[in-house]
Amino acid sequence: MTGGVLVVGAGLLGTSAGLALRRAGVDVRLRDSKAEVLREAIGRGAGRAEEPGDPPAALAVVAVPPETAGDVVADVLTSGAAEYATDVASIKALPAARVRERMGSTGRYVGSHPMAGREISGPGAALADLFEGRPWVICPDEHTDQQAVTRALAVARMVGAAPVTMSITDHDDAVALVSHTPHLVAVLMAARLVDAPAHEIRLAGPGIADVTRVAAGDPALWTEILSANAPAIRDVLRNLRADLDRTLAALDAPDTAQAQLYQLMRSGVDGRARLPGKHGAARTDFVTVSVIVDDRPGQLARLFADIGAAGANVEDVRIDHSPGQPVGMVEIDVRPGTDQTLRAALTESGWRVP
Repeated sequence: MTGGVLVVGAGLLGTSAGLALRRAGVDVRLRDSKAEVLREAIGRGAGRAEEPGDPPAALAVVAVPPETAGDVVADVLTSGAAEYATDVASIKALPAARVRERMGSTGRYVGSHPMAGREISGPGAALADLFEGRPWVICPDEHTDQQAVTRALAVARMVGAAPVTMSITDHDDAVALVSHTPHLVAVLMAARLVDAPAHEIRLAGPGIADVTRVAAGDPALWTEILSANAPAIRDVLRNLRADLDRTLAALDAPDTAQAQLYQLMRSGVDGRARLPGKHGAARTDFVTVSVIVDDRPGQLARLFADIGAAGANVEDVRIDHSPGQPVGMVEIDVRPGTDQTLRAALTESGWRVP
């Protein structure tokens, strides 16, 4: 991209974008209010420090929290540091309103949001392939210059993402359903563990770990996100509360609850089936092959080498450690029809395959 990209905010998303853009041959300059964060991002190879004599960047990618994103975009554009700008905050109405308030026009700005992240933050958590195959939502409106959209789309494609265009309202409603409320539900479930007796916690397995995984996210950042998208999240929570009320009513009448509880379970199966599958394609039902693995160095490497030698493609993998035992269960998801061949090959190689 002629003119290069200015990344403002060298945290997880900003540094990951810098790493991916540098890999694509783009000149990336970095800016962060914290000198130590900037040094770490530069040390990771995400770009070079912005310098006073730099010409305007073709695009600024503003990767700061939602409450400050709009102000930073306005500062970057009015100072001449970049010709156009996008932000990657997970809410789009708040930054757009702030840019409009500060500049009177949002023409050189387009909001965007890569649907990618991790439970850990900072430049040390950044990955060059964080955006690979993930949706990157671009949210133009009737005032947006086409060049702003073109440059934001170019950046999304260069980092390996799959661009999607949505309105600001549709985006904020969508992330309330598929990101913000699920995070809040995970937090509420994880909070039940704080005062739980130790003997109950010891029984925890992969189910509770899966449900609460995202609860480890930065509390300060998520407080901002939930506050900024409160109206859309409230709508989802009200519907969830109605489902909880129906579930409680069913559990209060166990003699007649079977049909209602089954329908609830069935709706969960049907809803999860609508989630996109690998690389955004239609979801495929895979077959799980379980392998018992000793908890010692080199075992996973040997297992995956044997899986490769058997000609099987791993679609997903999960590891469950057995409490108090020096073994773990590795669950390998493969396409239907290949599982029996894989089981036979692994058994022949000496693995314990239940």
